[in-house]
Amino acid sequence: MKRILATCLLATTFTMTTNAQPQLRADNIDEVLKAMTLEEKARLLVGGSNTFFGDQAAVGGEADLVAGAAGTSPTIPRLGIPATVLTDGPAGVRINPTRRGTDKTFYATAFPIGSCLASTWNTELVNQVGQAIGNETKEYRCDVILGPGMNLHRNPLCGRNFEYYSEDPLLTGRIAAAYINGVQSQGAGVSAKHFAVNSLETDRTSVDERVSQRAARELYLRGFEIAVRESNPWTVMASYNKINGEFSMGNHDLLTKILRDDWGFKGIVMTDWIGIREGLPTTREVQAGNDLMEPGQPSQTNEIIEGVKSGKLDIKDVDRNVRRMLEYIVKTPSFHKYPATNSPDFKAHAAITRQSANEGIVLLKNNGALPWKGGIKTVALFGENSYDFLSGGTGSGCVHPPYVIDMLQGLENAGIKSSPVLTDIYRKYIEFAKVKFQAERHPAKWYQREMFGQQKYPEIGISPIAINNEVRTADAAIITIGRQAGEGVDRDIETEFNLIPEERALITDVCNAFHQAGKPVIVIINSGSVIETASWSSYPDAILCAWQPGMEGGNSIADLLTGKVNPSGKLTMTWPIAATDHASTQNFPGQIDYYSFKDMVANKRPIAGHTYTNHEEDIYVGYRYFDTFQKNVAYPFGFGLSYTTFSFSKPVVKAKGKDAVEVSITIQNTGSVAGKEVAQVYVQAPKGRLEKPVQELKGFAKTRSLQPGESQVLTMVIPVRDLASFDEANSQWLTEAGTYTFRIGASSRDIQATVSLKLNEYTEKCSQALAPQQRLRLLKQ
Repeated sequence: MKRILATCLLATTFTMTTNAQPQLRADNIDEVLKAMTLEEKARLLVGGSNTFFGDQAAVGGEADLVAGAAGTSPTIPRLGIPATVLTDGPAGVRINPTRRGTDKTFYATAFPIGSCLASTWNTELVNQVGQAIGNETKEYRCDVILGPGMNLHRNPLCGRNFEYYSEDPLLTGRIAAAYINGVQSQGAGVSAKHFAVNSLETDRTSVDERVSQRAARELYLRGFEIAVRESNPWTVMASYNKINGEFSMGNHDLLTKILRDDWGFKGIVMTDWIGIREGLPTTREVQAGNDLMEPGQPSQTNEIIEGVKSGKLDIKDVDRNVRRMLEYIVKTPSFHKYPATNSPDFKAHAAITRQSANEGIVLLKNNGALPWKGGIKTVALFGENSYDFLSGGTGSGCVHPPYVIDMLQGLENAGIKSSPVLTDIYRKYIEFAKVKFQAERHPAKWYQREMFGQQKYPEIGISPIAINNEVRTADAAIITIGRQAGEGVDRDIETEFNLIPEERALITDVCNAFHQAGKPVIVIINSGSVIETASWSSYPDAILCAWQPGMEGGNSIADLLTGKVNPSGKLTMTWPIAATDHASTQNFPGQIDYYSFKDMVANKRPIAGHTYTNHEEDIYVGYRYFDTFQKNVAYPFGFGLSYTTFSFSKPVVKAKGKDAVEVSITIQNTGSVAGKEVAQVYVQAPKGRLEKPVQELKGFAKTRSLQPGESQVLTMVIPVRDLASFDEANSQWLTEAGTYTFRIGASSRDIQATVSLKLNEYTEKCSQALAPQQRLRLLKQ
């Protein structure tokens, strides 16, 4: 009896003690923080689990299953702190489509990739995409999608450009803010990545990005700054690389001085997925302002605990980061016990995908062959990616959709037949190529596994005899040129930027044969990144850059080919004649051979472009370089054709208070079909103390669909601080006094109207941060 009474007393005492513990609420964060042990605080700052490769994953030790999610934040049940789930993105929710123990599938909508979304120049539409992604994130029991990707297109060879928006920071920031606001309006969060200056994939976990303070502030950080100020992202992800000698993940200048002190960021910072890093203690990451270490290792928790006990880590830094984590957690669907359905509205989201792809696809060339009229009944489809269409890139940015509409299906859905012979050839080849590819895949090349996205298979040649047979039965020909890319690897100039011999032969042979019969040839570029076009663009009658437009891609392209939709996409990056035309290419890595690597390790000798990359092009990235130095290009920044024509008239610029400028322009549809146009405002600054590019994009707006003869006045408000350059000598933003010219047009090289306004000097002090450790030979005019 005594034992029974003692047991009951202990149980009662335990229950009372447990019940006395505060349970996390939005209004008691201070109380919960005070109640946490050092061990619990340390645990909350280290990721709960890495489910990236998981077929089935327990979240924080609970029974909730989100197979294939990237990771979690940990749970502390004693205080009512739930785990939160982080899923890869940004082109859709990346989780495993199947799970053990159930026949139910968990596919997600594959939306257009970043370069396609940005090419819409339509922030309202991108916001709708964000809303749909936010909804799917929540419905699949996830809390945060790891996106948007916001690094600049410094060079066309970067393997991850497909995830990113542009070579221009203003466009990057505005598109990202629209995406973030859309996602977070649904009660899910984002992680804006990769912060910062992650310009390449080769040796991305160790490379030192050596960049001037001015280029960092004006280009590589500016897009993030705009997004932080305009959309308040829940989280920001610190990048793998170093910036001027210090890892981003442990960089106090970056994560505290700039992000929080200068910009006012209130969310959490998480690391990219790497864990323990040589030369970077977890304690330094905590001190720098990194709040969540992903994917999380027990040794990191122990390091934080021992750091506090030994005095190497101030408990105030730990408490600060824990408070941020709690503030983040109380926003999440997991905290609010959202009843996830695991059943997104694919039909509604497919419609958004199709519309956003329609506006993001760019018409690069048209000699009148498009849109097709009623005479096109049968089309000969060439190119393996006509039948194995690339909806998105590879790596963590891939999505597992329920289907992908290829060119064959898209045309069929539009009532257009295709060649059964070519279909048979390519379908059988693709089946063979898939088996061969996986059989020959190198085990170290993790990004080539099927779970990391569609692969690009080598193009095959089609004999002139077979091509001529198609001429007799087809009314037109389509050639799809595909390119694939993804994280961890940059692109090769000869095989991925340039066309390979089989592709060149296919274009010339098909064009020659069909043109002799008076029949048109259209080239579809199915690539998330820029490719070489100058050497072959004269052959086809029309060229459509379709990017990787998501799972409705074939339908979207058919919409444009048939005239159901008028193209309105505009390039967000310059297409050079050759990859080497970019000023950055001389400092952009190619492939490092084994003997060079062995020599580097043996002699501890850094190799440019591998252990470091010098940003010697400085502020002259993309059109800022090509336009300032008057270099010829294949297609300029902002370029894109339409089936109609537009006029720009009545430009007006005026001061809007002391802190902004208002620019307006009247755009009229002067053609014969309805369409949309983008007004791009480039600003030419007066000559002053600081050297500047000849012009910079400072505003843009897109019309609604204008009927023939219809006009619309577009008005854009440009803050005076957006006209500023970064003055390194005084660590400040500086808009110099003088007359500014506002150049309004349809691309950076198609200026339709100009107006001028005299402005007073504007300055804004900033933190002294990110000073280079090596002298850079910067490009000058």
